Amino acid sequence: MNTKRTEIANALTGTGINSKIIVKGWIRNSRGNNYVLFVAMNDGSSLHNLQVVVDVEKFDDSTRKKLSVGSAISVEGILQKSEGKGQDFEVIAENIEILGTADPNEYPLQPKRHSLEFLREIGHLRFRTNTFGAITRIRHSMIYAIHTFFTEKGFYNIHTPIITGSDCEGAGEMFRLSTLDPTNIPKKEDGSIDYSQDFFGKETNLTVSGQLNVELACMAMSKVYTFGPTFRAENSNTTRHLAEFWMIEPEVAFNTIIENMDLAEEFLKYLISYALEHCMTDLSFLQDRLKQEEKGKPADQQTMPLIDKLNFILDNSFERLSYTEAITILENSKPNKKGKFKYPINGFGTDLQSEHERFLVEKHFKKPVILTDYPKEIKAFYMKLNDDNKTVAAMDVLFPQIGEIIGGSEREYDYAKLQQRIEEAGIPMKDMWWYLDTRKYGSVPHAGFGLGFERLMLFVTGMTNIRDVIPFPRYPKNAEF
Repeated sequence: MNTKRTEIANALTGTGINSKIIVKGWIRNSRGNNYVLFVAMNDGSSLHNLQVVVDVEKFDDSTRKKLSVGSAISVEGILQKSEGKGQDFEVIAENIEILGTADPNEYPLQPKRHSLEFLREIGHLRFRTNTFGAITRIRHSMIYAIHTFFTEKGFYNIHTPIITGSDCEGAGEMFRLSTLDPTNIPKKEDGSIDYSQDFFGKETNLTVSGQLNVELACMAMSKVYTFGPTFRAENSNTTRHLAEFWMIEPEVAFNTIIENMDLAEEFLKYLISYALEHCMTDLSFLQDRLKQEEKGKPADQQTMPLIDKLNFILDNSFERLSYTEAITILENSKPNKKGKFKYPINGFGTDLQSEHERFLVEKHFKKPVILTDYPKEIKAFYMKLNDDNKTVAAMDVLFPQIGEIIGGSEREYDYAKLQQRIEEAGIPMKDMWWYLDTRKYGSVPHAGFGLGFERLMLFVTGMTNIRDVIPFPRYPKNAEF
């Protein structure tokens, strides 16, 4: 007898048809009468449930009563074609083992539609819903696709530090890390904290980016990338911000901003193409879910169907233009002239918001957009200064519905210029000597970008809140589970 477990995804394809199989999983639904029960079970391997047909007379009352929603079971039975509607195959149960019970009066997930807000409150259980099962499978596929893309292009994955003594962005919104006794913090004579007595002998934080560190590897390995957690202590409760999230940051020696844009466009198209090829069942479910959610909204307020939106990226070359050109377009746009933008465009130096980015993509060009050459004052210190001494060789990739999805630049590789930019940003030189050293010993032009993984997940899944595309969201006043 076969005692090996068959995953439900395989059983649903008919693998093992007309033979005895063992399936294990959690009950999603149970219905029936005094003679037969139809139990829908799922083990996470597929969006779809497997129907188990239970002849009531063959099982005692104790077993039948435990076949409730949320309980975990092992079923041994014959896999056969289903005569009923809604499924192609079903298992005729011969033996059932109760692995774990769930009290139906207490189990919070019932076979009905739950709000996303409610599911965030029970984040330890939301994986068991169709929505979060689909998101989890797509997230895994995107992780695999990212590593596959870079491996096939000859990149090396670099693990950069999570604990750091420098502020990559110069924004100061970092989580401080310390082992000092909070009830007896050592102080210097001037009253400041004496970090020399801390674990690392200096002030340290959780990283906001792996970029500065991965640049060091780039100066020897040429093509490298990071894929790791990053942290921002930004007190923001929007649907687009998290305190802990994951970043993909490639860095390529000898690349200019042109090659950087080419790489970003190729990378994004590869990931979206991979999702369409390997995740269509889950994408179709999420598309239908979004359609149901937007039912009743006026047509002009409904979003593009998810699969159409993904194909929109593949079907269009990315429009490339300078920040200055974009400002001119936005200044002369109807929304700006009629005061419809929440943040009016006030000429060169305006820091573009999501509404401006989306206008360029969705209304003006009707295709993805890459903006370049931003004012140096609104970009990070490490970006290469252009010859006009006003702008930097920065690039942002803009997508429909979410705005910026990638930010990157050619890096400043001139020692004197970089030193000046660090001083202008007010970053202590004692924290940056090692970064400057790479501009002293064999410096070369190089470029890279950062893709926020959860931003990508928002786009690929069509979800509207970033807290729903990461397994355990961290945001102000919340570090549950």
